[in-house]
Amino acid sequence: MSNYIESLNWRYATKKYDSTKKVSDEDIENLKEAIRLSVSSIGLQPYKVFIVESDEMKNKLKAAAGGNNQNLIADASHLFIFANEVNVGDKHVENYVNNISQTRDIPVENLKGFSDYISSYVNSLTEEQKNAWTMKQSYIALSTLVNAAAHLKIDTTAMEGFNAQEFNAILGLDELGLNTAVIAAVGYRHEEDANQHLKKVRKSKEELFATI
Repeated sequence: MSNYIESLNWRYATKKYDSTKKVSDEDIENLKEAIRLSVSSIGLQPYKVFIVESDEMKNKLKAAAGGNNQNLIADASHLFIFANEVNVGDKHVENYVNNISQTRDIPVENLKGFSDYISSYVNSLTEEQKNAWTMKQSYIALSTLVNAAAHLKIDTTAMEGFNAQEFNAILGLDELGLNTAVIAAVGYRHEEDANQHLKKVRKSKEELFATI
């Protein structure tokens, strides 16, 4: 546990990346597996993750990002894009239940009660509520990426200041029923990034926690 806490203290929102350093294929696979195993409400995972490594695509996307985000996208080794499912419904539930059936070798008909429960919950939500819920799930997966990367001593920067509609258009997400929820630059900090030397500022345990 001490190593994990040390990793959390080590990480920070990187403001400048070393464009000459690339995350290895092995580490990218480890990050993908961490995201795959991330916490997800009901286990539905109502999102898809796009991993951008080509400079051509990064240059296209950086134009849709504001301020320093453009530099982060251009210089980072990879860009992870978390796209939430739009208006999630019965088809998504059906795919999930079929996955359970195949993974656990359980007949689909034996999962009808669980399937009906999920469908009932999902269908009770308005489209706006569904999209808000799936976006929140995307953020949970993002948190898993950030923490797993820190464990591997890989830097990350989570970003919200971008034009989601432009990202969707560039990536063709509208046609896929997806929406860009949140993005993260992944790579290695530049030695000139002064932020890496700053002390981490967080609330004290006394202020943050209350035991009841």
